[in-house]
Amino acid sequence: DVQLQASGGGLVQAGESTRLSCAASGFRFSSFAMSWLRQAPGKGLERVADIMNDGKIAYTDFVKGRFTISRDNAKNTMYLQMNSLKPEDTAVYYCNAEERQHSYWGPGTLVTVSS
Repeated sequence: DVQLQASGGGLVQAGESTRLSCAASGFRFSSFAMSWLRQAPGKGLERVADIMNDGKIAYTDFVKGRFTISRDNAKNTMYLQMNSLKPEDTAVYYCNAEERQHSYWGPGTLVTVSS
């Protein structure tokens, strides 16, 4: 079975850091483009960062310089290092795996940033 399990969320203070992990199984992780997306309370889903299967990376403007996406293909895991967190970063963070014919989602992890 395909599984994507995001973890590492919780309550953090503004200005602090935390790291999210996305553990994948059931598919060829190294072949997939991986992404982090988030949904803030009352808002729509928005893309945070992408890392392609060739290692190319893209960030949405509002996280540039604060968040770092990475992947470890040997561990079938993707990460999101989040620094200088702001209250507006409060959201459920989801990981997504995508290639031409398949798109997989995990259940998400809640990050709450208090001011």
